[in-house]
Amino acid sequence: MTEGWTKRKATGLLVLADGTVIEGFGLGAPGAIEGEVCFNTALTGYQEILTDPSYARQIVTFTFPHIGNVGANDEDQEDMVPLNGAGAVGAIFRAEISEPSNYRSSGHLDAWLKARGVVALSGIDTRALTALIREKGMPNAVIAHDPDGNFDIPALQQRAAAWSGLVGLDLAKDVATTETLVWDERPWVWGSGYAKGGEPRYTIVAVDYGTKRNILRLMAGEGARVVLVPPTATVDEIMAHQPDGVFLSNGPGDPAATGEYAVPTIQALIEKDVPVFGICLGHQLMALALGGKTEKMHQGHHGANHPVKDFTTGKVEIVSMNHGFAVSAGSLPQGVEETHRSLFDGSNCGLRLSDRPVFSVQHHPEASPGPQDSHYLFQRFFRMIDAHRADSAAA
Repeated sequence: MTEGWTKRKATGLLVLADGTVIEGFGLGAPGAIEGEVCFNTALTGYQEILTDPSYARQIVTFTFPHIGNVGANDEDQEDMVPLNGAGAVGAIFRAEISEPSNYRSSGHLDAWLKARGVVALSGIDTRALTALIREKGMPNAVIAHDPDGNFDIPALQQRAAAWSGLVGLDLAKDVATTETLVWDERPWVWGSGYAKGGEPRYTIVAVDYGTKRNILRLMAGEGARVVLVPPTATVDEIMAHQPDGVFLSNGPGDPAATGEYAVPTIQALIEKDVPVFGICLGHQLMALALGGKTEKMHQGHHGANHPVKDFTTGKVEIVSMNHGFAVSAGSLPQGVEETHRSLFDGSNCGLRLSDRPVFSVQHHPEASPGPQDSHYLFQRFFRMIDAHRADSAAA
């Protein structure tokens, strides 16, 4: 060792299911928890990422090295806290968290992580870890933090190897609301925060599989009174609100597992000819309801710089994504049209029915975090509702 340098004791570990041990420095909450390790390529929006319920039981590796330098605040969280506190269970950073430097900051990211119970590590070679995930897929692991650096490594290795992983897990019930709620908060405006109120022109029932706040805000911003219902809500419970449209939210876990109770409800909604719009897990559940199949991805799509082509317009948009399962495009039956496709790997990113007011997309068009290229999808939903209203009135 070079004179003048001392080796710091590791206070954090990432222990992979194959036994690999990666040392780092602990941040956030002390303790240990299992999760699937993925990487996210977004340059900004770490607070929105970590509070996205779609990341439940996942450990997020940030490829951008400097995370936490703008601190944390009360406006940028996406889960329905204090209802559930869903989101990533762990976070991995290259550099240590610097002191926050942003006028919107209300505290240090490390304190925020502690308050949320998120185990985090810094000092990790995130490039090497990302390369490992790209080569071998997203591994199951245990992330551990002990301020004194005392770890029972064989026990952690055994724990990581024994965890079942995300396949077969229904996590929507763990992160979604358990009661019916009404949402009226609208998009954020510089200098004034989130607007509320306004005379609603639509009633939208949002089925909560792990929704994000900004999705609800953008629908409210289009003039909607949004009624949020639990993921297990029946078609009769949904239709009792007399919705102009139904939204199927994003969420975590294996769509096939959640689909055991969600798919029959979605099929019944389609039969009632109500306009339906799905995002992320909602898109995957829609595909299952229409006779398609879903599959586990090798490395998933996580980031705010993914190119997707919309075949209905011919345009390419840069989108925000967060999913480890995908719809198998080849499984979509006749009458189901593919509307969007990833230009990274050709995977399906959207579908619609040719004869009913039903469509869905895989990416997160609410841009929280991410670019705003896909905001038009919310306008597409409400114009579809307008057209359906006009057709119903003329019938």
